[in-house]
Amino acid sequence: MAETGNAGLPDSPSCARNRAPILLELQRLFADRRNVLEIGSGTGQHAVYFAPRLPHLRWQTSDLNENLPGIRAWLAAQPAPNLVAPLLLDVTGKWPAISVDAVFTANSLHIMGWDCVEAFFHGLPGVLAPRACLAVYGPVRLGGEYTSASNAEFDEWLKARDPRSGIRDLEALDALASAAGLQRTEMIAMPANNYLLVWCKETTNKESGKWKKR
Repeated sequence: MAETGNAGLPDSPSCARNRAPILLELQRLFADRRNVLEIGSGTGQHAVYFAPRLPHLRWQTSDLNENLPGIRAWLAAQPAPNLVAPLLLDVTGKWPAISVDAVFTANSLHIMGWDCVEAFFHGLPGVLAPRACLAVYGPVRLGGEYTSASNAEFDEWLKARDPRSGIRDLEALDALASAAGLQRTEMIAMPANNYLLVWCKETTNKESGKWKKR
């Protein structure tokens, strides 16, 4: 949850804790990407940290209207040539008319209501270029089970705060991704019982006639 930092900017302490290990993976995963849409940019702290360290990317932030001023403030405080002004994006509404070869989101799917998670995956095909990838950071349940006692407690806290939220089942996310034309290619264990999940669009290998994951 965002707080106000000493500089008057919105501050999410979890960003400082998880940004370095996420960056380490994104440097590999997005090495051949060029345009990234970050959905649910929150305070904007991930964007201002990642963009200058991934200079080959155009990093497009986005969020609900109420979060855009905070993102703009962070982008003004820590500008980067490849970091552009945030877009208004409500996953349940009209998506922007853009095409990207990567989408990134962190700590969002367990905050959204399930209807919003469904809308998130439903909207992806409209913005994903061929061979695009989706990278999602956060906690998940595996086979309906929590991966740690702390995640079970966190889920209780989430539901007490908003009954629509909660840690999602990986299998349910895979099903939504598959309906959107994506297949999971990686599941990377991260600190604090989180994962970085990667789904990519499938393309046909013309030589073999078989599906090939990029």
